[in-house]
Amino acid sequence: MKLNLLSCDDQRPNKRDIARCIVEISSGISESLANELTDILLEGDAVDIEVSDKNSGSALRALRKLSIDYEIIE
Repeated sequence: MKLNLLSCDDQRPNKRDIARCIVEISSGISESLANELTDILLEGDAVDIEVSDKNSGSALRALRKLSIDYEIIE
């Protein structure tokens, strides 16, 4: 499943937690790439990631917990 991470609505987003979440839920994203994607997301640009279908439910819950808005692409 592909997700488009749109924005983070948290007033004080924790970059480390967001990057760790991206690494855990995505398919094949390294920690350094997750840090870069987190910076892009917090600057206000959308980020595309691939999530395995078997982890999709927990991935969506983790994103909501971090106040990250997303849309499901496919």
